[in-house]
Amino acid sequence: MIYLDNAATTPLDGCVLEEMLPYLRENYGNSQSQHSLGRASANALVCARDFFAQALGCRSEEIYFTSGGTECGNTALKGACSARGKGHIIVSAIEHPSLIESAKDMLARGFEVTFVNPDKDGRVQPAEIERAMRQDTFFCAVASANNETGVIQPAREIGEICRKRGVFYYADCVQSAGTQKLSCDFCDGLGISAHKFYGPKGAGVLYIKSGGKISRLISGGMQERGLRGGTVNVAAAVGMAKAYENALLNLEKNRAYISGLKNSFVKRVLAEIDGAYLNGGGEILPSHANISFDGCDGENILFALDLKGIAVSTGSACSAGAVNPSHVLTAMGLPYERVRSAVRFSFGKYNTAEEVNKTVKALKEIISKIRSVNGRNTH
Repeated sequence: MIYLDNAATTPLDGCVLEEMLPYLRENYGNSQSQHSLGRASANALVCARDFFAQALGCRSEEIYFTSGGTECGNTALKGACSARGKGHIIVSAIEHPSLIESAKDMLARGFEVTFVNPDKDGRVQPAEIERAMRQDTFFCAVASANNETGVIQPAREIGEICRKRGVFYYADCVQSAGTQKLSCDFCDGLGISAHKFYGPKGAGVLYIKSGGKISRLISGGMQERGLRGGTVNVAAAVGMAKAYENALLNLEKNRAYISGLKNSFVKRVLAEIDGAYLNGGGEILPSHANISFDGCDGENILFALDLKGIAVSTGSACSAGAVNPSHVLTAMGLPYERVRSAVRFSFGKYNTAEEVNKTVKALKEIISKIRSVNGRNTH
């Protein structure tokens, strides 16, 4: 299998699994228990929390362990609304579904929501965010990089606007984590997910700045200082810390390698396949390439590649099965045919140049065949 869907999830690193195993076998105690097994788990959580606090540049008490990016986004947006009670929130129209749908939930509960569209390159302009601000605006969500196109957003500029207005700014950094150096100094809330940087699925970190008005969504015990009830997955937290440590240690090397593969792929596809277009402009994550193909349907391309042992996506994995076209590409103002024919290729550290060659070759054959069936000219 040639796996080019790393934006959806990444394989678990072997060293991360080794780090987790003791907390699944020997040190399996509940971190809330007072006996020695419980204390061993509690100590592991303290170490993992301290690590993320240092890595992100915040205090340990501002770090919360969650089940992943979706829970992080839900907690930040719905928690802010619950604490506020009423008012206006701003969410970019190209956010991950966890934030788009959370905003719609709050809209149904009487909150007012403005969805801000990006420009044609897929970049949310700070001026548009500022223009959408109102006297009663209290929350804003714009991801640091888009999950479908990989376009890097002007998060610091948006964060500064929100800070001046006293608006809580939440930055979904799920796609950025592992390829970008992250710091929480520009926002009031930030979320990452371990399985995007070769860690375990079902594990995330939520940063909430001290003083941030957030109400809990999951009631229960006093785990995570009362913000999130429920037994903490110690093994996942430990594995996530190990995975992020590896990502930071190898950040520049992996960025250069992955970017080289992606750039080579994009250059060849655009040069060797007529009617191929890269979606998104400006600075893009080293891993992402969202490409449309004239005269084709993205789903057909995906299935044809899958039959050849190549895994790709037509957008966010969290939107799989959705019948509507990409909300991201639509918000960018792309014509329907270009939205319908889009495929997301996302590269990781385990991909190779040979896989790039095989994928380009397979794509050329598939696009030619689809266009031939559809009666379109081929190249």
